[in-house]
Amino acid sequence: MKVTYLLIILFLATACQKRNESATPSLMKYDEKFRPQYHFTPPTQWMNDPNGMVFYEGEYHLFYQHYPDSNVWGPMHWGHAVSEDMVNWEHLPIALYPDTLGYIFSGSAVIDWKNTSGLGTADNPPMVAIYTYHDPVGAEAGRNDFQTQGIAFSLDKGRSWTKYEGNPVLANPGIIDFRDPKVSWDEANERWIMILAVLDHVNIYTSPDLIRWEFQSEFGHSIGGHGGVWECPDLFSLMDQYGDEKWVILLSINPGGPQGGSATQYFVGDFDGTVFTPADSVTRWIDYGADNYAGVTWADIPEIDGRRLFLGWMSNWQYANVVPTYEWRSAMTIPRELSLQKSETGYLLQSKSVPELETLMGEAIVSHESTMDLSTESYLVELTNVKGQSLDITFSNEQGERLVVKLTADRLVIDRTKSGDTSFSEDFAAIHEAPLDGVSVSDIQIYMDRSSAEVFVNYGAIVMTDLIFPTTPYTKVSVSASEVKLSLTPMASIWR
Repeated sequence: MKVTYLLIILFLATACQKRNESATPSLMKYDEKFRPQYHFTPPTQWMNDPNGMVFYEGEYHLFYQHYPDSNVWGPMHWGHAVSEDMVNWEHLPIALYPDTLGYIFSGSAVIDWKNTSGLGTADNPPMVAIYTYHDPVGAEAGRNDFQTQGIAFSLDKGRSWTKYEGNPVLANPGIIDFRDPKVSWDEANERWIMILAVLDHVNIYTSPDLIRWEFQSEFGHSIGGHGGVWECPDLFSLMDQYGDEKWVILLSINPGGPQGGSATQYFVGDFDGTVFTPADSVTRWIDYGADNYAGVTWADIPEIDGRRLFLGWMSNWQYANVVPTYEWRSAMTIPRELSLQKSETGYLLQSKSVPELETLMGEAIVSHESTMDLSTESYLVELTNVKGQSLDITFSNEQGERLVVKLTADRLVIDRTKSGDTSFSEDFAAIHEAPLDGVSVSDIQIYMDRSSAEVFVNYGAIVMTDLIFPTTPYTKVSVSASEVKLSLTPMASIWR
């Protein structure tokens, strides 16, 4: 059986590589029904988690979980794209293919500036990817050590990759779910830190060279949601509005999110390079919608920039394999900047759209009425002067389909029960709610694309992201409140 598996992997890698080299983005229309026009999508076939997000020499690298031979999940590869602004993307050939150690599951990438690994030079530091190997043969045989951690390196800005000959660099001690390493450099202790998802908690490891790893601590056994496995962790520091440094852990969970299925929780606290200590035991969510999962942040953002930049997979495992797109499946959220606010109820992680998106924006149209006609499928709707009042924002078409964003005294609500095609999953037609937790709403931004709605309250104090599939484009937006200022800004396509 092992020999058969090796032959399959070799054939798969060769076939995918030949096809990937012959296909070019210029031949793709990127205009299929429901294809987002200003969100990142793969050229074709399946995509899920963002991986290996790193900035190097003027380029934002986005790797992602990819199956190039089907529009449903399968043997995982790392797809690859680069951008100078996180908005306009250039598709590159597949970076990492399955091999004899298994599929290439999620992970991260860093620039080894000091060449601690010895895989590059002082003048040409390596870009190093750290990822999970998933051995399907071991999984099928019922073993509990079929997930291990491997590394690969690039010396040409991520255009070609060499897998480390000593893989795996972190063996599995006998735990079924042992995956999704997120690695960062600890300047204070001059070593690397890895946070790794392990069942329904995380382990923290350290290394001097990205190759030899030592276990340090665990986090999460008695805190957070435990309705499913933990995935795609992230660990980083942020300054609050008073200039105090705190540490944040992002942890995706499936199932167990606030709307069912997938979601990403977070914790704020202190980290001494070995142990993370949370400030409280409250479970909070980075996004209260149903469709923002497995999001992580970019590594190696220049100090002169200083932002903590985030991107999530815009889907949910409840229905990701069956949404009504066929040439391609799945999109990423818009890129977001994370910030930390200390409040009376604890530390809150806020996210707002990055200003780079403004390069796509046309001239805003301001309405003095409660209804506006929509002449585009990709746009930003903004409501100001809300003054905390209750209201409905309704997007509708001539087929009677409608998406309703509702603001009540204490809740933000998205009702997509009649938003369009919901037939593909019994979980999709739903009403999603997020608590306002005392937030007085003054502004609402709604980024609408052909098949998604991302709602930002007060520029990121509360966020909800939901997929939608209207059978024909929405043609009107209306607001059921007086004195609210309504504006619409068309968004240009990144594919034209």
